Amino acid sequence: MTTLTQAPPAPTLSAPPKPGVFRLAASKRQRLLVPVLVVLLLGAVLVGAGVGAVAIPVPALLGIMLHKAGLTFGLAFEPQQEAVLWAIRLPRVCLGVLVGAGLGLAGASMQGLFRNPLADAGLIGISSGASLAAVATIVLEVKLLAVFAGLAAIREALGFYLLPVVAFAGACATTFLVYRISREGGRTVVASMLLVGIAINALAGAFTGLLTYVATDEQLRSITFWGLGSLGGASWPTVLRLLPFLVLPLLWLPTLGKPLNLLALGEDQAAHLGLPVARLKHQLIGLSTLAVGASVAVVGAIGFLGLIVPHLIRLVAGPDNRRVLVGSALGGAVVLVLADTLARTLVAPAELPIGILTALLGAPTFLWILLRQRRQAAR
Repeated sequence: MTTLTQAPPAPTLSAPPKPGVFRLAASKRQRLLVPVLVVLLLGAVLVGAGVGAVAIPVPALLGIMLHKAGLTFGLAFEPQQEAVLWAIRLPRVCLGVLVGAGLGLAGASMQGLFRNPLADAGLIGISSGASLAAVATIVLEVKLLAVFAGLAAIREALGFYLLPVVAFAGACATTFLVYRISREGGRTVVASMLLVGIAINALAGAFTGLLTYVATDEQLRSITFWGLGSLGGASWPTVLRLLPFLVLPLLWLPTLGKPLNLLALGEDQAAHLGLPVARLKHQLIGLSTLAVGASVAVVGAIGFLGLIVPHLIRLVAGPDNRRVLVGSALGGAVVLVLADTLARTLVAPAELPIGILTALLGAPTFLWILLRQRRQAAR
């Protein structure tokens, strides 16, 4: 007798992923990243606003803010605390949040563009161009005014903001130069941009060193303080003037996380999936230049922040640039506000340049990243 056995079920094929969709599974730790960073940022703001020569406890801080909003809940505070918070501490904290978020976000964008966790916005000459323009203004301002009479009117019109405007223009000029030189066959080659950026950085550094060599003692003090970065010049007018330059990058760059995920597959593969690669490069370079150039022009050069923060965020968030970009903005703000708090309290009543602290924290972290990558490559 012949027995009939049931044929095994035919294998089913899962539906192919839709073109242009790049989904990454998120663990619980990744989902909690942004809420935790928001809480840390609120804590950093409270610490930055309350710690200093005039201590402002949290109840007094909340009472001052509610009083400014026209509300009273019986939270007592002293007039001196109100004056210090509103005129000094709060503008400084707001400036730290804006600059830290801009630098962190720009660094994460450049790492996504170059597909290299050791890249940052300084690789394409933004910081070095701003530094060169600022140092040239400090050293050569008097001589240029004597030669070109028309510059006196510009100097008088800009006043205190001459140095930030010139530094921002220098950042834009060097970035445009790197961008133009790295174009081949009508398209921007990322590898060429990296090499050209290294050369432009070296050239700008050489000219900056030459100007520093011929500077006077008074000019050297200005160059040193500006080159190491400081939030000491924070005021509400400074914050309001910086805000328009950072609003666009802070709102636009986080929306480019999904295109950056596609770009991680390679430019050719991303183009086949319908990604406008050239337009994405223009957006990333332009917005990063705007964020870093404006920040450096106002607070000076602050190293390692745009390099270290995105990499540390990536260790938690994974390769999904949608989380990395948002996390880098929040993490950069947290780190800069806390670093500024340390800078103005460690050696009080003097103030430590914030670039020294970020370098002391960033350099060991950078070495740890290199050693970690070497160990992973050896496995």
